[in-house]
Amino acid sequence: MNYIKRKFDICKTVAWVTIKEYIAYRTHMLVSLFVGPVYFAVQYFIWGAIYGSGGEIAGIEYAQMIRYFGITALIGYLTWGSADWNLSMLIRTGKFLTFALRPIHHRFFAMSQKAGHRSLALFMEFLPCAAILMLVFNISLFPAHFGWFALSVILASVIHFFIAYCIGLFSFWVVRTDGLRLVYRLFDSIFAGFLIPLVFFPKWMQLIQFFLPFQYTAYVPAMVFLGEYKLGGYELTIPAIVGIQALAALVMFLISQLMYKAAIKRFAAVGA
Repeated sequence: MNYIKRKFDICKTVAWVTIKEYIAYRTHMLVSLFVGPVYFAVQYFIWGAIYGSGGEIAGIEYAQMIRYFGITALIGYLTWGSADWNLSMLIRTGKFLTFALRPIHHRFFAMSQKAGHRSLALFMEFLPCAAILMLVFNISLFPAHFGWFALSVILASVIHFFIAYCIGLFSFWVVRTDGLRLVYRLFDSIFAGFLIPLVFFPKWMQLIQFFLPFQYTAYVPAMVFLGEYKLGGYELTIPAIVGIQALAALVMFLISQLMYKAAIKRFAAVGA
């Protein structure tokens, strides 16, 4: 219990310091308030033209499609993170050495930073943007299962963090990861379900998504929000898909752990 309390206290302290830091530089977060509504407005008009008088596309009605893009725009505010860029910068500048000497794992420190940053984003980005979508576009943003949706978003944010952290760790081998980060952003926007729902892809490609981490960062929480999950010809209950999402988070943690150990060995060897 003392160990857990100490970890919680460290996380809370780092998160609070991060919140105060970003409040001092809040212009970026205020500007991002326009990103979500603009992204949604584009989808709103595009799908309005595609559906025309109504009907269904891939089993999705127009109203459900609009809610899908509304919630994916908001989910991005809660899952986004820059652990890849931050870690890469520390490695390139040599400042990572100071973290290697500290009695706290850098990954835990970085996750605590994200907890603080995304907590601030909840109030400065998520809620204002949600109000805009509800008042301007008349979109219902009440999840079918609030508890499962909240858990799914937390897991999505954790998975997103581990993916980004693994990309940052590649800096121990390639120094600069700019190209790798751009490739990841591309794949994430496509296969996480931000551009189109994953049910629009061929069935074989849908099945592959179960073994890739992308869908668990956006598509899954969006489906949990809507109250039904289907992909690759399978329809899963909400508890089942959230359970699979938790398993994906565990797998990404283990991958990040293995990569971190290999990176530290390389780091120690170079500095010897």
